[in-house]
Amino acid sequence: MSSSNPVPLDALPEVFPPTLREVMLRPRWIALLALCLVVAGVFAWLGQWQLGRAIDTDPTPPGATEQVQPLDEVAAPGEYVAEPLVGQRVTVNGTWVPGDFIVVSSRFNDGVEGYWVTGQLRVTDDPGAQPTSVAVAIGWAATQDDALAAIDQLNQDAATPGAADIPLAITGRLISDEGPVLPPKTGDPLTLTRMSPAALLSRWHDIEGLDVYRAYVASEAPQGSLDPISSPAPAESSPVNWLNIFYAIEWAIFAGFAFYLWYRLARDAWERELEEFEEAEAAAS
Repeated sequence: MSSSNPVPLDALPEVFPPTLREVMLRPRWIALLALCLVVAGVFAWLGQWQLGRAIDTDPTPPGATEQVQPLDEVAAPGEYVAEPLVGQRVTVNGTWVPGDFIVVSSRFNDGVEGYWVTGQLRVTDDPGAQPTSVAVAIGWAATQDDALAAIDQLNQDAATPGAADIPLAITGRLISDEGPVLPPKTGDPLTLTRMSPAALLSRWHDIEGLDVYRAYVASEAPQGSLDPISSPAPAESSPVNWLNIFYAIEWAIFAGFAFYLWYRLARDAWERELEEFEEAEAAAS
């Protein structure tokens, strides 16, 4: 029987641990890198989209809101007003509907709290056209009694024979609906504290088949004993939307993070292999 001698340790081939580059070039990590490229591409596209929305290439000219335009050329019944047109000075012809003058409280005029008197203006149109109305803030009163007294006078004038045949020209600012709110828990449940055409519509008369503008007009010239409503020109908006630019930067960071995540995972796998290799060497020695 022949005996075999053990192979000397220095005769065994030397084994080296894998490098980080070798680990990254394995099919598994190349496939994961391709996935990260797809994710980063989506993030980059979203960032570019946000950046495109951040800069207004066709900004509204300065002072455009101060040029009086016909109401029907700025907005349409039932539609929301575009942001650049909020505060636009408009003109509209129509007649008041008697009995639809309503008080809205918590209205401030140059810092003084008071009341608005509002009315339903039936827009003058072709006789065969669908009836259309717009809510109008007619004027401001310091007390509720003054507002109610002005309503009495407005109702008398609107009910005068022949008043419906003489349209009025109302000029004012077109302002978005403030939205209705729940009435206060105490006090009159019919009290209105927000200028909302939707809330006013529920209390108007003769609304069968009526088209109504979502926005309302704050009249420049009050009627009767009411004071003018303080409605300054809207501030000029910047052509740059910094919030969208911030979002674009966030998407760029996310795209970079996708690559960093791939690198970190590959490096962690490489470090684990190094630890296992060192442990195996220690055990062998």
